[in-house]
Amino acid sequence: MAKKPARAVNVGEKIRQMREKLKLDYGQLAEKTGYQAEYLEEIEAGTVVPPVGTLIQISRALALDSSSLLSEDRKVERRKSYLKRTKAYSYKCLTPDAQDKHLWAYLVTLDPEKIHEMVAYKHEGEEFMFVIEGHVEVKVGDEVHELKKGKNLHFDSGKPHLLKNLSPKATKLLVVVYTP
Repeated sequence: MAKKPARAVNVGEKIRQMREKLKLDYGQLAEKTGYQAEYLEEIEAGTVVPPVGTLIQISRALALDSSSLLSEDRKVERRKSYLKRTKAYSYKCLTPDAQDKHLWAYLVTLDPEKIHEMVAYKHEGEEFMFVIEGHVEVKVGDEVHELKKGKNLHFDSGKPHLLKNLSPKATKLLVVVYTP
């Protein structure tokens, strides 16, 4: 008799499984990550798709290799070429084999005239953004930066940050994330 193929486990399920294995409740995970317990519940339930920085912060709090959260089923992953999607942007991992490294690079595409539809997020480390095309507003803490094609920004990603595409066309960014 043929075996049923294993069902791919989504990101939220992986987080829930590890959180339960470590005997952590949402409050404890919230304390370790700096995110609200309700937000973490939504991630586990699959009602929100967290940005990469959030996944990195959660993986650190759970002592997981972040690639285990950033990757989906390997066949799907190869087909989609590490393309993930949220409500207002997509990102493609440019360093797929760097799971045990401190530095990750992404090609981020922001939909036209959209604000990133998540709460401002933060994660341990640093971030570097370079605008390949378009016009973006990056809010880091209380500071607002407008960047056009060819401009860049390097900041402490431990501060809450938020992206907004100011262009009527898609904006493309090279984003490099460093986590200690």
